[in-house]
Amino acid sequence: VLSTATFGLGSTLLVWGYRLAPAELALVVGTATFVGYFAPMLFVHARQSKRQMEITLSLPDALDLLVICVEAGQGLNAALIKVGREMSFTSRALSDDLVLVNAEMRAGVSRTQALRNFSLRTGVDDVRSLVAVMIQSDRFGTSVAHALRIHSDSLRTRRRQRAEERARKAPIKLLFPLVFCIFPELLVVILAPGML
Repeated sequence: VLSTATFGLGSTLLVWGYRLAPAELALVVGTATFVGYFAPMLFVHARQSKRQMEITLSLPDALDLLVICVEAGQGLNAALIKVGREMSFTSRALSDDLVLVNAEMRAGVSRTQALRNFSLRTGVDDVRSLVAVMIQSDRFGTSVAHALRIHSDSLRTRRRQRAEERARKAPIKLLFPLVFCIFPELLVVILAPGML
C-alpha cells in the first residue's frame, strides 16, 4: 500500500509541472501506480526464488556434514546445531533455518513439528523430502545415518540431472541471438565484398 501510494503521488508531483493533457497525466500516474503495486511483490518473489535456490544447492553438502556428525556419535539435535554453524560460511539461509529448528526444539516444540515447520518455511521440495525421511526414520527407529546417506546420494543425483537439463536447454536459448543478431552480420561480412 505504501509503495502504491508513494509511486502514485510521486509521479503526480513529478509530472505536475510539465502541464500535460489530462489523459497523459492519467496515463503516467496510472502506470506509476501499477508499477508501485506490483514492484514489492516481484521483489519478494525474486528474493524468495534466490533463497530457495541457495538452499537447494547447499542441501547435499549439509546432508553430508549431518551424516558425518551422526556417524561420529552425536545425537540428531547436536548434529543439527553443528551443521547449522558450519553451513553459515557457505549458505546463510540454510544455516539460519537450521538454527531456528534447534531454537524451536529447545523451546519445547517436538522434533517432528520443528522439522515440519522447517519444511514449510523453506518451501523447497528437497527439504520436504528430507524432513519426511528424518521423521520416518525417527518414528520407526531405523538408522538415521543410513537414511541420510541414501537421501544425500539421491539429492546429488537430482542436482546433476538439473545441471544436465540446463545444459540441454542452452542451445535452444542460443538460437534466437544466433539467428537474429549474429547471422545477419555474418552474411553481410561474407556477401558484401562479393556483391561490390
